[in-house]
Amino acid sequence: MLSLRAQEQHTITKTTDTTAIDTVKKKVALQDTLALSVDSLEAVQDTVKKETRKERRAREKAEKEREKYYYKDIKKDSARLEIEQISRTAWKRSLILPGWGQYTNKGLWWVKVPIIYGGLVTGYVVFDYWQWYYKKFLDELDYRIANNGDRRDPDLINYVNMEGLVQQKDYGRRNRDLTILITAGFWGLNVVEAYVDSMLKYRWNIGSDMTMRVRPTLMPNVKTTLAGSHALGGFGVAPGIKLTMNLN
Repeated sequence: MLSLRAQEQHTITKTTDTTAIDTVKKKVALQDTLALSVDSLEAVQDTVKKETRKERRAREKAEKEREKYYYKDIKKDSARLEIEQISRTAWKRSLILPGWGQYTNKGLWWVKVPIIYGGLVTGYVVFDYWQWYYKKFLDELDYRIANNGDRRDPDLINYVNMEGLVQQKDYGRRNRDLTILITAGFWGLNVVEAYVDSMLKYRWNIGSDMTMRVRPTLMPNVKTTLAGSHALGGFGVAPGIKLTMNLN
């Protein structure tokens, strides 16, 4: 009987020791796994940190270069690349020299180029006038301030008060600055026109399936109060323009 109890206690002790040893082994294995994960994470971080600014720029440049020749992992053919090159070149040329992009796109460039340079020359003439206007009043104002109100310019002899000279000076400066902004906007419009024309001509197909016709027409005059404002008002019609678009 004593022998059986001793054997049972020995078995229980042995089982407990085995379980404790297995538990310790599992904890050691878990710690090793965590240590490996931390080491792997540090290795990845070290790899990311090792990429210098020069290498990153080179990688980004290579990615952008690849985008020129691939579209959604599909390689573009030579015709597509040439079309994209032409459409990118036109607006850049117009930005450098107005009308150059229109000449690159061909078409009605011989109509567009004179309009562009006519607008730019007009802008310069208007700017020159307002600059002269501004300087005229500014010089007279400076002379009167320096000489106790004495008048020098015979064209401005009627401006007795300084306030009038200041107002006209500011008026000329404001119109001069506005002319500069409008001329710069006209230059930008020349760039936009070259870009849009190149996109429509080379990227989209505009064939003879779509036609547009503009012609004069007569429309019913609904507002009777304006009937006498033109020659046809007594007949109940008004002149207008009719735009017709056909899709075949």
